Amino acid sequence: LLENTFRSVNIALIFELATLCHRMNINIWEVIDAAATKPFGFMPFYPGPGLGGHCIPIDPFYLSWKAKQSGFDARFIELAGAINGDMPGYVVVRVSEALNERKKCLNGSKILIMGVSYKKDIDDTRESPAFDIIRLLNRMGADVYWNDPFVEKLEVENGSATFLEYEAGNIREMDCAIVVTGHTAVDYSVLVENCQMVFDSRNVLKKFDSDRIVRM
Repeated sequence: LLENTFRSVNIALIFELATLCHRMNINIWEVIDAAATKPFGFMPFYPGPGLGGHCIPIDPFYLSWKAKQSGFDARFIELAGAINGDMPGYVVVRVSEALNERKKCLNGSKILIMGVSYKKDIDDTRESPAFDIIRLLNRMGADVYWNDPFVEKLEVENGSATFLEYEAGNIREMDCAIVVTGHTAVDYSVLVENCQMVFDSRNVLKKFDSDRIVRM
């Protein structure tokens, strides 16, 4: 419980700093890399589209629930959980804003979700932030598609997304792709060269220099 709660609150801190850095036009990834040069006292955590898996999104709330049974209000833990839970919505807002800057509306746009497992190079989708992002995009009127080399089938409760083959011709038809989970097996040059806009929530496109990329 301590380990997963530790990770939850530190990830929430980075999420909040990532939001602040965007408003200040600062690259959060460069900030983290600079801080990581300190030989002690700093452990790097990285922003993303939200928490996933069967441990980190759940264990802190269990600890908070147990704390309430003992008459203790774990405010810090609950605040971290709230910040983490807001990240899928933040991603959708950023995508909507970026589309607006390109004279496009999220309503009616074709959005590709790249990576639906909760972390890279696995097929486990439990509590993946992709689900919340898909549902939010559905509510905003977007046509949602997905691709993940590790996931064969995706069922979205109270939402829908259509599988899309990862081919240049298909990607050209998308208005935007959102990198939710980065996999090492994916050739992202195909995405950058063919998609009209790519929102990179995982910094997997750090080596690419393109006006099509919107960074977290």
